[in-house]
Amino acid sequence: MDTRRSILLIVFMVSLFLLWDAWMRQSAVGELPASASAPSAVQSPAGLPPSGGSDAAPRSAAPDATIPQPSLRPEQALAPTDASIASSTGVAAGDRIVIKNRDLELVIDSSGGRIVKAALLSQQSDDYAGGFVRLFDDSIDTRYEAQTGLVFATPGGVSPPNHTILFERLPLQGGQNPERELRLVAESGGVKLFKSISLSETGHQVKVEHTIVNTGADAITPSIYYQLLRNDRSPPGESSLYMTFTGPALYTDQGKFQKISFSEIEKNSQSHVKTASDGWAGFIQHYFVSAWVLGNDRVREFFSRKVGEGLFAVGMIQPIQTIAPGAQQSHEAVLYVGPQEQRVLEALAPGLDLVVDYGWLTFLAKPIYWLLEQLHKLVNNWGWAIVLLTLIIKLIFYPLSAASYRSMAKMKAVSPRLMQIRERYVGDKAKMNQAMMELYKNEKINPLGGCLPILIQIPVFIALYWVLLASVEMRNAPWILWINDLSHPDPFYILPIVMAITMFIQTKLNPPPPDPVQAKVMMFMPLIFSVFFFFFPAGLVLYWLVNNLVSIAQQWAITKRFNAT
Repeated sequence: MDTRRSILLIVFMVSLFLLWDAWMRQSAVGELPASASAPSAVQSPAGLPPSGGSDAAPRSAAPDATIPQPSLRPEQALAPTDASIASSTGVAAGDRIVIKNRDLELVIDSSGGRIVKAALLSQQSDDYAGGFVRLFDDSIDTRYEAQTGLVFATPGGVSPPNHTILFERLPLQGGQNPERELRLVAESGGVKLFKSISLSETGHQVKVEHTIVNTGADAITPSIYYQLLRNDRSPPGESSLYMTFTGPALYTDQGKFQKISFSEIEKNSQSHVKTASDGWAGFIQHYFVSAWVLGNDRVREFFSRKVGEGLFAVGMIQPIQTIAPGAQQSHEAVLYVGPQEQRVLEALAPGLDLVVDYGWLTFLAKPIYWLLEQLHKLVNNWGWAIVLLTLIIKLIFYPLSAASYRSMAKMKAVSPRLMQIRERYVGDKAKMNQAMMELYKNEKINPLGGCLPILIQIPVFIALYWVLLASVEMRNAPWILWINDLSHPDPFYILPIVMAITMFIQTKLNPPPPDPVQAKVMMFMPLIFSVFFFFFPAGLVLYWLVNNLVSIAQQWAITKRFNAT
């Protein structure tokens, strides 16, 4: 096998790995009526634009389908399935209440007690109005919110308090912080529901507590639902050059981490665990996640469904113990709304850190991320951590790289004789191949020796690629001088240009193709590849650049040593 075939084999295998990785990874809501209306009183949070105007959500009627119902057969159901939901005629405009801490700012609509806006105050972005990343939003082009409520059959078919009813704001008790805590109450169908939403001083965890009081004459067995509702649009600022997943996801010990695409839900072909005594449900997108986490080990039902045009919901329904007249029950949950910080997610719930999706190479990517994290603790700069990580990986694979470069040096040494063989047998391909194989045998050259060591390293390099692409730590992380965000392309294209130069140097060090046309193609390859890297995040380009520089140094040293012998 000549140099051309070796190069083509490497390109083919890399492409195959990338296509396979992409395929494996690809395998990867509405406002409702209240019983009365109230005037809208909007507070204007710092990180979010005020309600109203072009950014206000249209107050139109929404279907009752947004209220989840247990989907199991009656004998399996976690809650009664004959609950009657009142007809929707419109949505009352509730008050907008703002609570915030250092990292998170929430807007809660008293109509349903829904969390309709969430600004991540530690995640700056020019792609969002207000200058901060917004996960929850109810603007015209975006619909993404958190909803909770009760479902069960009430006397007379009156709906119990859910995310369609108007809540009343209650005064806080002594010691509670009005900036970070909110209490609401609503009563309907013989049930009074108290809802408490609170934040710690820092962080992205929202504590949501429900207290259900039976004000009727009969015992009740309600179920409580926690759902997230989102449209199917990709988040602002997404690149079209590399694929990241946006959509519902859930985790149980039984089914492990499961992603559900919008198209699967559209076709009603989604397949995921329906009931479990553990787990969480949420929406994931590049760098960020929202997820409901229940603080108990009781059975809950998971659901994912379409509730409107381009509008989808995912969540859980959990039964509450029977409540006697005059008695009450409390239920707690945590809503995480924030960046995919692996250590924070890992501590919050089992499997929640898997939203940082490395696909089928997770077993390699996890230790690579751990090493990158340790290096960052050492140098306190993610750019230099990437440089050190690349150097360590190159050092680990040095024996394989050395074998590859020695093979290339041998090929380069016999390249003039190979060209003579081609010229001698230009019209007889069989004799030409026979003569070339005889030369390889006499010179003890393995024609695959230059590419096989590289192929073995490809899974590690792809895993590192996904680590750098998926890690939210790269957002707004500076390196040096003009590189002030490793998750965005180099603004002056300096790194891609330098990388193209290093690729050109590498082609000069490799054995030249005997065919002039192939030689010209190889000369243009660095330019072609560098165009793609113009639009890749600077952190990824930095990795490839350092990898090329170290490869050049290694290949030059090994080739020089080989020629001296």
